[in-house]
Amino acid sequence: MSPDDAAAQSAMDQTVHITTHRRPAVRRAVTDDLPELVRLRASLFENLGGDYFNPPSGDGGWRHHLVAVMTEQLASDAARILVLDGGRGLAACGIGTVDQWFPGPHNPTGRVGHVIGVVTDVPYRRRGYSRAIMRALLDWFREREASRVDLYASPEGEPLYRDLGFVDHPDPALYWRP
Repeated sequence: MSPDDAAAQSAMDQTVHITTHRRPAVRRAVTDDLPELVRLRASLFENLGGDYFNPPSGDGGWRHHLVAVMTEQLASDAARILVLDGGRGLAACGIGTVDQWFPGPHNPTGRVGHVIGVVTDVPYRRRGYSRAIMRALLDWFREREASRVDLYASPEGEPLYRDLGFVDHPDPALYWRP
């Protein structure tokens, strides 16, 4: 095979791979997904570690509150909970919200999106699931006319978010806890 024939065959092989590769099927979460959503959210906090995400006084009661809030938010226009199915249960999930702030020159609609958390179960990592969920969330934020989208990235997730166009925020972030 000549070098030109080999290059043509390689290009054809890549085209076939690209056209036959299917994106994971992202869908909106439903009430039946709640136990799995709680499981994935809990695994997110376990992996982040530290006293902030796993306070010594934490008793797990937050899971009950999470179910109540997620049940309410499943029907909300201001929240989107997306999932990918795995073999048994959910492989990944992601949550986005849009808040109505006051418009200004830096935020003409006053709408600010927030990525609340994207988590992929360990056996399903490195398959593009988080990327698929993020792309679907970003489409939803565009539909909702969010002027910007904020998120907090773990060290493992930061390269994905930067690849999707996220940059350092110009404002310093502070928080207060009563």
